[in-house]
Amino acid sequence: MVERELGTRKTEVLRAVVEEFVRTGEPVGSETIAEHTGLGVSSATIRNELAALEELGYLSHPHTSAGRIPTDAGYRRYVDALPPGGRMRDTQRRAIAGFFAETMLDLEDVLKGTTQLLSRVTQYASVAVPPSGSSEVVVRTELIELGSGLLLLVVGQRGGVDKAMIDRPDELDADSLAALERSLADRVRDKTVSEARAEALKAAAGAGEAERRIFAAAADVFGDMQVGAGSHHVLIGGVANLADEAAHWRRETVRRLFEALEHESEMLELLRDVTAEDVTVTIGAEHPHTGDWEASIVSAPFRAGSSALGAVGVVGPTAMDYVGVMASVRAVARRLSELATELDA
Repeated sequence: MVERELGTRKTEVLRAVVEEFVRTGEPVGSETIAEHTGLGVSSATIRNELAALEELGYLSHPHTSAGRIPTDAGYRRYVDALPPGGRMRDTQRRAIAGFFAETMLDLEDVLKGTTQLLSRVTQYASVAVPPSGSSEVVVRTELIELGSGLLLLVVGQRGGVDKAMIDRPDELDADSLAALERSLADRVRDKTVSEARAEALKAAAGAGEAERRIFAAAADVFGDMQVGAGSHHVLIGGVANLADEAAHWRRETVRRLFEALEHESEMLELLRDVTAEDVTVTIGAEHPHTGDWEASIVSAPFRAGSSALGAVGVVGPTAMDYVGVMASVRAVARRLSELATELDA
């Protein structure tokens, strides 16, 4: 599609400008393109192509420099022309494989590690949106006597463990406590935490005083699970990497992006609607937030079976290593989907 619109040579020249500018952060001239590509044409011909690409809005000509830099439209043309799949460097592939080979079974802990992994292999900042707490399924509840109190333990299907200390009602002997534990477990097993909370509240309403306190405490734990891992939550890793990319951004842009990463609502707006099967790339002014930041976001959803759970992504300058970042985000999202599907099985 892109090659038919621009022609092979213009597409190759645009690709060369993008990749050289990402590598150096400096405007790219015709001589550089002639040296680093196998186009087999003169610098004068390349200059004509650069001028044509600028007129089409894919390149800009900063200050008095003889070189060009890509515009947001130029990055979009470049990304759309990339072959499907993409390739990671061996170091990236080994890092991702090693992380998931040693990973935990608590999906949120895995996501926290994933943000650090993605920031390490891409050298940009990374973000992740965990699954909504309301979709977690309860697989086990326990009441454990600890001194004069009781530890209420709730285990979710994705490996999360929530707990609360409650006072032990004096009127409940060991047998009564065991029966209450079985009753709670039977009511909430294999239900989502929102359903489990409703069941616990229903049980509390019809129970005696001692039992009511325990069912109410369980409802509070389920409510905390529902909110604590909820959709208003973003995990962020490697923000310091953005400072290393200052050559590609103005100081004010870096400041605004740091501030934006501290405000979860803006990142959620970008990531929570990621439903595409594969990687989504948002470049600069294509979104109100990224346009303001002069940034790009590469993101992908992860799923349990066919159900979308959350998203992972990378934030960096528009002058980004799109090939490596897209391949890394795709690989991590695929591994997360495999893990989430296994935990839900």
